[in-house]
Amino acid sequence: MRLKLKYSVLFVLICFLSFGFIRAVYSQEVISNKEIDFLNSEINSKKNEIDKIKQEREKYSEEIERIQGEQASLKNQLAILDNKLAKAELDIEDTKAKIQKSNLEIRKVNFEIESRENQIEEEKKHISEILNLMYKQSQVDTLEVLLMNDSLSDFLNKIRYLEDVNKEMENSVQELKQYKEDLELNKNELEEESNNLVKLKGELEERQMALSDERETKGFILDQTEESEERYQGLLGQAKREAEEASNEIVALEKMVREEMEKLSEDDEMKVDSGGLGWPVSNRRITAYFHDPDYPFRYLFEHPAIDIASPQGSTIRSSGSGYVARVKFDPNSSSYGYIMIVHADGLATVYGHISKPLVAEEEYVTKGQSIALSGGMPGTAGSGNLTSGPHLHFEVRLNGIPVNPLNYLP
Repeated sequence: MRLKLKYSVLFVLICFLSFGFIRAVYSQEVISNKEIDFLNSEINSKKNEIDKIKQEREKYSEEIERIQGEQASLKNQLAILDNKLAKAELDIEDTKAKIQKSNLEIRKVNFEIESRENQIEEEKKHISEILNLMYKQSQVDTLEVLLMNDSLSDFLNKIRYLEDVNKEMENSVQELKQYKEDLELNKNELEEESNNLVKLKGELEERQMALSDERETKGFILDQTEESEERYQGLLGQAKREAEEASNEIVALEKMVREEMEKLSEDDEMKVDSGGLGWPVSNRRITAYFHDPDYPFRYLFEHPAIDIASPQGSTIRSSGSGYVARVKFDPNSSSYGYIMIVHADGLATVYGHISKPLVAEEEYVTKGQSIALSGGMPGTAGSGNLTSGPHLHFEVRLNGIPVNPLNYLP
């Protein structure tokens, strides 16, 4: 009788533990779902805000494109700058909203991680309790169980019960495995969101600098022209002449340098860099593309390069090994400054808007070597007339003809 009572108590205890565990998990899931629902609502709100900003930015882009299609004038140029300023401010708002959204997503993932960790601990505790009770059951001999039951039916019920306990044990183990897999997935999501947040913060700094540059550009144009259309047209003409002179000079110099290279002995001949050309600056955000239809001075000449956003004074590195064919820079003038390097296989690279050269003509440089500091701030040495703000103008030429640099960069 005592053994039968003990067996019944064990049965009740396991049922109680199972019910208690289910209730605890259910309660925890209710709390988790409420918090996650709240965070999802906030995240969706930020998504809507980002979509709205995107629509506003597109309006400014369309207006800039419309004005660029009209005749070049000081009025139109100032209107373009005003629209760019408004768009730059929206870019900052957009990035801030994305940062807030990313923070909410990190908070959500952290909450899910905490929830999964709690579920794992609860499941471990539950399994431990079942194992303990199953051990106590195992001390009861099957013959004893058969003798202590009033009928074969009672005995079979107990056997089925033991099978159910074993099945519950298997289910608990499977749930534990699933919780752990979910936990690892959540941790990967957290790492991805954290990396995204770092990237967005860097992007925000760039956009804030871009806004400041746009304001300075507008101020510079107003100072230079004194709101005179005649003065503005004079600056445009000067910018066109500078671009044509630089292009003609680059073609002539490259031809001359290649003729000199042919006279070199095999030991002195340049070797082709493995891996092709490298990026000349650490930043890879392009503000104007090769033959870009949105280039602000396209009515003067096609854009033969890519413009890479680069803060004033950033280090410029040679994209490949080669000879410095030209260093044009006047520290006392804002006229266009650049460096040209001639490489093997008919390639040459040009680095425009430099604020300080670090190499000399006829010098041999290696891939990745520092060759200059970037510029482009309006009115500064090497910036050129009507510059659109700090950036690197980067050209790649094949046999003297400008080609798309992106086809040669990793």
